[in-house]
Amino acid sequence: MDFDIAILTDARYVDPDPTVPYDCQILLEEAWLVHYLGQLGLRAKRVAWDDRSVNWSVVRGAVLRSTWDYFDRFDEFSPWLEGVARLTRLVNRYDLLQWNMDKRYLADLAEQGVDIVPTRYFERRQACDLAAEMRRFGWTEAVMKPVVSGAARLTFRIDSQNIADMQATFERCIAEEAMMLQPFMRSVMEQGEISLMVVDGQHTHAIRKTPKAGDFRVQDDHGGTVHPHIATAEEVAFAENAVAACPVVPAYARVDLVRDAASKLRVMEMELVEPEMFFRFCPASAQRLAAAIAARLG
Repeated sequence: MDFDIAILTDARYVDPDPTVPYDCQILLEEAWLVHYLGQLGLRAKRVAWDDRSVNWSVVRGAVLRSTWDYFDRFDEFSPWLEGVARLTRLVNRYDLLQWNMDKRYLADLAEQGVDIVPTRYFERRQACDLAAEMRRFGWTEAVMKPVVSGAARLTFRIDSQNIADMQATFERCIAEEAMMLQPFMRSVMEQGEISLMVVDGQHTHAIRKTPKAGDFRVQDDHGGTVHPHIATAEEVAFAENAVAACPVVPAYARVDLVRDAASKLRVMEMELVEPEMFFRFCPASAQRLAAAIAARLG
């Protein structure tokens, strides 16, 4: 192989379309990392995770960056990842990736004292009366989603007006995969979601994501927008403490925070697999991540 480190992406983004801003943005983000790894004497190349021409036994390391089809192809991705982990060093570590791909990790964080958005989990084919669950916990609105997901896949907002339809949707979903239920965080509509980037356990920069009018999903796939954000000392401490509660300190993490009705910070998600790190807001964070990757390669 003519490279030391594979920057893993989705096959759709290997050769970005220069006329599509989103594709160019992905290329720019990953180009920063390739550049700074090069400064450390490490040859990096962007590679689709499912590229069968790669001989992983001669690649020193692989960094998951924009493998944004993994949750749609999980039955393929999971055994592929396990096999590659036997042949080369993954960043983040394989055990961390396994832990983080299933959103039950939030329960583990809660056990470590991290405040999360309250979450109920339901195994595949488990019966659930959504209205009864919401009454039980005093939730007037809720959000349901799969425990393995991304980009707001099968994510729905539930209220008294649509609960009958959502019950039917939930039953279709739970027949195929495990699901989770959380109270709807109204602050997302009013303040957005704060994302803090953490490299080697330390905060580097932050952004704020806001949904488009009338929606609650902050992902740009659904019309959300991204804005610079200067994290407060409270937000930094909260995010770093959440990362410290992981089984081991990850090389990189993105901690998505919201405030509840009492303005208390809570973890909505902690992304360790393939989080967008928004290097365009702070290129120096890509340099710090390159150093963290190099250190893990020894």
